[in-house]
Amino acid sequence: MRHRLGRECLYVPSCRLGLYVALRHWCPPGGRVLMSPVNDDVIFFVVLAAGLRPVQAPLDARDGSIDMAAVPESDWRGLSAVLTTNLYGNPDPAPGLRARCDALGIPLIEDAAHAIGSEVGGRPVGGFGDASVFSLSKHVGAKTGGFLTVADPALRKGLAKARDELLSPSRLGAEIRYALRPYAEAGVRGLRMVRAAHAALRLLGQEEREDIRMPLRPGELRRALAGAPGLTDFHSWVRVDMHDYRLRPGRTRLRRTERLLAGLDERLDAHRRGTERLLATAWAAPAAEGPVQPLFRVPLLVEDRDAAIAALAGHRVSTGYLYDPPLDAYAGAAFTDPSPSPGPAAWFARHALPADPRRADQVIAVLTELGARPAVRGRAGVGG
Repeated sequence: MRHRLGRECLYVPSCRLGLYVALRHWCPPGGRVLMSPVNDDVIFFVVLAAGLRPVQAPLDARDGSIDMAAVPESDWRGLSAVLTTNLYGNPDPAPGLRARCDALGIPLIEDAAHAIGSEVGGRPVGGFGDASVFSLSKHVGAKTGGFLTVADPALRKGLAKARDELLSPSRLGAEIRYALRPYAEAGVRGLRMVRAAHAALRLLGQEEREDIRMPLRPGELRRALAGAPGLTDFHSWVRVDMHDYRLRPGRTRLRRTERLLAGLDERLDAHRRGTERLLATAWAAPAAEGPVQPLFRVPLLVEDRDAAIAALAGHRVSTGYLYDPPLDAYAGAAFTDPSPSPGPAAWFARHALPADPRRADQVIAVLTELGARPAVRGRAGVGG
């Protein structure tokens, strides 16, 4: 990854822990961080755990990227950092954000969990920020691990020390569960026992949400904020769907990750081919100029997303990585500064159907059979 990105890379047991390390290093407690409201709620809680105040950015309704032009000057002033999302692999406007952060004298931190192969401005996503974090659970498929990259290689030693202080010891039971998980999942899914597969994942702490968003628990959250920064009081939120997020990796995890990482280029090619097919459909927003990105998920914009999800589930195609409602609607002004222009984010979150590009042909067939209508902003009953 150092060779791919031209940057120093530090392995972390999860992207979320890498982000926490970066935020604690670059941002003073009490600082304000501009971020996307269409994002995993775990990331929201990581920002809070770092002792920071999330500031929700306005978004482009076409792809969920940050709309820089719609950020008021009053929001730019007083920021401690900007955190990108690169949602589903669609790049945020990193060159413009880099320039604005430089003018403000604040760090740019890139969350590239979905964007390990994406590019913007002729450079890889993750190559613009003072720091960037990547996930090895997404394109790589390791279901564990990630890495933190830094623009200044001299910082690596100090960041490694900060990471190590946060790690919990490796556990034999956790390594055994990790080793057996792919076989258990393949077995129950091969027998069409999808419900059993989800139940097994819940028992392993890998799938916990009953709804798209986890319960906020505002009373507990206020008490946790009183002790921020620190992960301990936020552990019940930050660990959701990944209880091993700060576990020191054992040999089994590292060996599997190395093996899967060796096939990254082949996986990226498959994502790129599927992305191209999905972007050619009526449900996709117009593609940006330039080469096709190897999107982790392609956000098709569907009028009745619930019907589409149900139809896909009937053909054993699961739909994950939904982020509805946006974080400002989910958490409220008590815990975040709301977006000054929430309409586009709410509309995108309501209609985005994250389609796995590796199953592009099946997704297209199911949606065609369903007669799914593309979502159009301004259509009666759609809103936004």
